[in-house]
Amino acid sequence: MKELLVLLAYASLLYADYPDQHRAIIATDMWDRVVSNTNIVLSSDDLSLQLKDGATSGSFILRADTLSASFNRGLPSWNGRVYADNSGFKVLMRYKQGTTWSPWLTVGYWKDYIWSSYGATQYSGGYIDYDYTKLYSYGRVFQWQVQMKRHSASDPSPRVHKLSFFASDSRTTANVNHTAILADNPPEIFIPTSFVCQYNVDPYIGGSICSPTSTVLAIRSYGIDVDAYDFAVDNKDTYWGIFGIWPRAVQNAARFGLDGAVTRYRTWSQAYDTLAAGGRVIMSVGLPLYSGHLMMLAGFDSEGTPIVHDPARQNGYSYKYSKSALSESWFDKGGVGYTFFHDDTLLLSTEADVMIPGSVHLDPVFPNPFNSSTVVRYRVDTEQVIDLGIYDLSGRKVASLVDGVSPAGIHQLRWNAEGLAAGIYLVRLHTATASRVSRITYIK
Repeated sequence: MKELLVLLAYASLLYADYPDQHRAIIATDMWDRVVSNTNIVLSSDDLSLQLKDGATSGSFILRADTLSASFNRGLPSWNGRVYADNSGFKVLMRYKQGTTWSPWLTVGYWKDYIWSSYGATQYSGGYIDYDYTKLYSYGRVFQWQVQMKRHSASDPSPRVHKLSFFASDSRTTANVNHTAILADNPPEIFIPTSFVCQYNVDPYIGGSICSPTSTVLAIRSYGIDVDAYDFAVDNKDTYWGIFGIWPRAVQNAARFGLDGAVTRYRTWSQAYDTLAAGGRVIMSVGLPLYSGHLMMLAGFDSEGTPIVHDPARQNGYSYKYSKSALSESWFDKGGVGYTFFHDDTLLLSTEADVMIPGSVHLDPVFPNPFNSSTVVRYRVDTEQVIDLGIYDLSGRKVASLVDGVSPAGIHQLRWNAEGLAAGIYLVRLHTATASRVSRITYIK
């Protein structure tokens, strides 16, 4: 399973006083951090946490995570899978302010709402605004809980592959430097897709499905076939009765092999880095363009002007708004975006716990972002020649980790980046029949 857990480490450098902080954790690391467990096991492929055989319900709590800086805003999201009706998982978080913990707050669920109680969404110190953590005071500590349920022990278990939390400070959004943003002109790049206008998807729900329709544009841009109407219907949160819950779009895309998270961008160049590394960005925008809307960032023209695929417009493919208006619409709203990378091993993990003959897997790099060194893990099911290396964004190979015959099995090694410049790098695993790429960020 190949996931790209890091997104946007540059924000902490650009806004040192109020740094953005992103923590994403995958199954094997979740398992190592479990402090309370009822009927939960690590899957045989090490790619998810799930119910043990015979159990119809269960839950786990992870060890509390302490960030280096305080936050009062947070964006939770997750990747997982649910196979059967009347089964699902619910995600809860709590936050520590001073010495006091909040109650457990429900931040979302997938896929159908099957619990007798949704759970708390607010307390004296803050609340969950549908999908967005808003705290009245600052803290540095948070904690995850996941509950799982299935109607029958014979039904496949729900699975959770990854939990992601993007923490930030509301003062960063309040102090947007518009002059710097308008002067930020990334290089030319364009991401084509198979376009669909949301109003053409369905006459009844068309005005409410900008989030799932924009996500469909991102999925289709990877050449993956997805029906826009079916995706939108699956995206609806039946508890809140709306289609636009941010983490549900990220979770829904995971079913089609997209590793995603709800994140923030503070500059156009940050968004360019994601596109240049093979990722996709869905922008959550506000006034002056819309009261609330989502669209796909398609790229930039030769002058650094952003290009979008806007599903609210019949002519929205490769559309250009005023850079000033679009910048205000996105960054003044906080620069929230869905960030996706294609990960075909997510599809493998949702079917059966077996290896495809001849297959290779580049597992998530951890930690990511990293300082000085990180661990690269890969798997091959048959002995074969591989080339595993680290590349910068210009395509230059900066380190060779393996170049030759690798025996079958799971292998891991530590890579030390000392001597290199901080920034984004690509881990590339290449064989005669396959190639896998993962994006990592080195910070100093």
